[in-house]
Amino acid sequence: MPEMRRRLAAITAVLALSVTSGAALSPASADPRSTDKAATATGYGGAVSTVDPEASAAAIEVLRKGGNAADAAVAAAATLGVTEPYSAGIGGGGYFVYYDAQSGEVGTIDGRETAPAAMPHDAFIDPATVTPQNPAGSPYRFTPELVTSGVSVGVPGTPATWERALERWGTLGLGEALKPAIKVATRGFVVDRTFRQQTLDNKLRFEAFTSTSKLFLPGGDAPAVGSIFRNHELAATYRLLAERGTDAFYGGALAAEIADAVQSPPKTATTGLPVPAGHLTAADLAAYRVLDQAPSHVTYRGLDVYGMAPSSSGGTTVGEALNILGTFDMAGMPTANALHHYLEASALAFADRGKYVGDPAFVDVPTAALTDELFGKERACEVDPLHAATKPVAPGDVTAYDGACPAAAAAPAEERDTENISTTNLTVADKWGNVAEYTLTIEQTGGSGIVVPGRGFLLNNELTDFSTVYNAGDPNRIDPGKRPRSSMSPTIILKEGKPFLALGSPGGSTIITTVLQTILNRVDRGMSTPQAIAAPRAAQRNTPNVTAEPEFITAYGNQLAPFGHTLVPSGDAFTSAAEIGAATAIEFLPGGALLAAAEPSRRGGGSAMVVTASP
Repeated sequence: MPEMRRRLAAITAVLALSVTSGAALSPASADPRSTDKAATATGYGGAVSTVDPEASAAAIEVLRKGGNAADAAVAAAATLGVTEPYSAGIGGGGYFVYYDAQSGEVGTIDGRETAPAAMPHDAFIDPATVTPQNPAGSPYRFTPELVTSGVSVGVPGTPATWERALERWGTLGLGEALKPAIKVATRGFVVDRTFRQQTLDNKLRFEAFTSTSKLFLPGGDAPAVGSIFRNHELAATYRLLAERGTDAFYGGALAAEIADAVQSPPKTATTGLPVPAGHLTAADLAAYRVLDQAPSHVTYRGLDVYGMAPSSSGGTTVGEALNILGTFDMAGMPTANALHHYLEASALAFADRGKYVGDPAFVDVPTAALTDELFGKERACEVDPLHAATKPVAPGDVTAYDGACPAAAAAPAEERDTENISTTNLTVADKWGNVAEYTLTIEQTGGSGIVVPGRGFLLNNELTDFSTVYNAGDPNRIDPGKRPRSSMSPTIILKEGKPFLALGSPGGSTIITTVLQTILNRVDRGMSTPQAIAAPRAAQRNTPNVTAEPEFITAYGNQLAPFGHTLVPSGDAFTSAAEIGAATAIEFLPGGALLAAAEPSRRGGGSAMVVTASP
């Protein structure tokens, strides 16, 4: 990529560059590793795919030194906290899916953020709107009030996820796994156009906070392309965790500072944003726990597809859609017909997601029914092969299904999609056959906008994933201590008990459709994994219109119009990019070879690497 070639040129001439957050690097302190990007890499001994070459290089370094996939995944994730701070970091949460080659089993860690214990049901209602005429009040506007706030901040789960993944599957301690990220944060990385643009997209929000503007808007502007961005505060925070473990995050001075930033956001004197204060306390941090849980599972074309069970909706929704599509000969259809079936199956699965899926600690989620092949067959009865159904479609009845037509319907659920398109994903495999698939996030690009003063990381705005207005019958209602529903869909697919394909993506609720469409492209449509990732995308989430990338509309809009699909260009209120997802994947080839694949162009292109090109 031209952008990454500029990174290389910038590193070799680093003394001539303008420097952000520190003095210029000397040639001796510049990292000797190549930071060029390649969207695909094939080889042996281990592989990684991320959105960033620094993160991929960190994982490869760990693999080359004898670490396994869990070790390398944590190293990559921590490095993404440095180089992709607007999408990931220790101020957020995520889901970790792991294939253990020794046991042959897939396990998962739920590291989703939780609502504070004092979170009220009306947390998102603007008190200024409560009047005698409107006693219930009205919600804050989603943007900018709710997304840029302390009230949107959930208890972070990422540090605990890293520690638990290493305890459960890794060979390194947290301190050793954090070394590559500490190195990158200290020596700095070269700013590319994506980083600068994402900063500019958030300029108004970042200017609202003294700590955020100091770190990301030095001199009042986003870091220049080609400049070196250092984050010494984050390096110091990582060193603290390396020395003392996550107890230093969930307790002590840092926990108190996180709580203070939420309850009394460090607002600038000039901001016009209201920045509602939040409810998170040091006690909430001390009480946080990640959850070990079984994965979701369906079979598709003889493959075993494992994903993330609730509190994520990713595994059940991808799984249900695959069960619906498994009743059709997708490979034998013309492209337009196959895409029509994909869009209709997505809408049906999203209808059931909205009706039934929430945090299982608070909601009786019918996971077994949603991933039951018979339920999928019955839902497939609703797919008209020639006409798009009127959206939204009704959810299915999980209490009365037998796989026969017609399908039983349930009462519809009200749902508003508030998940943002940011987040990041990484895929790692090692020489022993272990596989890590990890999706992590701080929610929208830039999270809540709040950097914890002196600590170098942004806090999430993940609680905006709850339904804004409380309804006792809503599975995604706000409750204290609850995990908001997520669409993150880290997925590992086995063939005859061995890894075949691992993949995931960012993208808010389009994560589900990105993962689903990529699987269909690879399994049914005859594409290679790189082609499956590069192909233009569309997302049908049980809405009247189909959100689609411009390239998809150009290629297939006229072909899908006779079915009744209305395609509208993708885009988002928080970014200038009209892209859906930024997938990463590894395919396991015959003879032990690994094919790592990343985006060739979305988000500036991803980074695929292997340990060695030959056996």
